[in-house]
Amino acid sequence: MLHRTEGIVIRSMDYGEGNKIITLCTEKSGKVGVLVRGAKKMKSRHAALTQPFTYGEYVFFRNRTGLGTLNAGEIIESHHLLREDLMKAAYSSYACELLDRVLQDEETGAFWFHQLKACLTALQEDKDPQIITNLYEMKILQAAGYGPELNVCISCNQERADTELLISPRLGGVMCRRCKHLDPPAMPMSPKTLKLLRIFAQIDLRRLGSINVSDSTRAELKAIMRALMDFQLGLRLKSQNFLDQMDKYDI
Repeated sequence: MLHRTEGIVIRSMDYGEGNKIITLCTEKSGKVGVLVRGAKKMKSRHAALTQPFTYGEYVFFRNRTGLGTLNAGEIIESHHLLREDLMKAAYSSYACELLDRVLQDEETGAFWFHQLKACLTALQEDKDPQIITNLYEMKILQAAGYGPELNVCISCNQERADTELLISPRLGGVMCRRCKHLDPPAMPMSPKTLKLLRIFAQIDLRRLGSINVSDSTRAELKAIMRALMDFQLGLRLKSQNFLDQMDKYDI
């Protein structure tokens, strides 16, 4: 059966002597694997369609399940600027790998597709990569069913003043100081960071404007989101390790 769909390349790997297999995040068909014959050859007309982060229209033959075979395609946005900048490439790779690991094959992908598309667009437009990524992570957590509780104590279910709240990555939400004994490693956070987390929980990446964040809030936000991702999803991603190395050597 012939399929025509818009998709973003979230993974590209060599296959055989001259072919590639790409994984697309599509708006209507979820995650789809497509074989691109001859993509590694110098004069291949399909080579550009296999580049990571490429957003395009793909036409491929495919049975009900299994790997498709590319017939034709057209690039809508190459996102070549993301591949040419080390920092942007690192964050873009993380966004794609995270989605690849969380999104199951054939899972309806409209929400995932639009969030990834918005994330890559924001990175290309030179918006703050950490803020973009942390917001993207929040959307991933929510869509996967692990969105944190940010309004009431996750233990006693009581509303408390923002200054009395901690964040428990293990339990997946804010915790009041009266309940801290239930999770002693719960992390302190400033009211500014909590406010930003609540904004992230409510806003769509497609509506992201300019957000000015102080260095202290940025560092606190980064640590909290990393802990939430580690505890709630427990993924070990190569792209995350590379970002960690960039931080370590201040690249």
